[in-house]
Amino acid sequence: MKQAQGRLTYEPAGPGLTEFTDDVARWLAGQDITTGLLTVYIHHTSASLIIQENADQSVMDDIETFFMSLVPQDISLYTHKPEGPDDMPAHIKGALTETSISIPITGGKMALGKWQGIFLFEHRTHPRPRNITLHVVGE
Repeated sequence: MKQAQGRLTYEPAGPGLTEFTDDVARWLAGQDITTGLLTVYIHHTSASLIIQENADQSVMDDIETFFMSLVPQDISLYTHKPEGPDDMPAHIKGALTETSISIPITGGKMALGKWQGIFLFEHRTHPRPRNITLHVVGE
């Protein structure tokens, strides 16, 4: 059994979905593991990870619009305010999504569905660099 870890860093321009499936695939290709499990983990509470359709931009647009309406950026609704009006809504959106995802590895590749991609879901209006750890275990 082998394992490896890597790190990716992204600096989103603002809120929304940023696909990074190809970056993960490139990293995984260098790990010499054909069967196993990949964990993708984000080190933040105001951004998250999702696996979602990557073929039609309107799917991503609708997800972003839905989350904006579900968790409004109205500072009067929240008691946590020290980091500005986008902070608490970002934490709530992060709580509704995921900080880590697991993906099976088959034949040295991620066993994603035909239209699935891995996305960084930035929830802050004024984002910071986002660090993501990749960890694969297998043979």
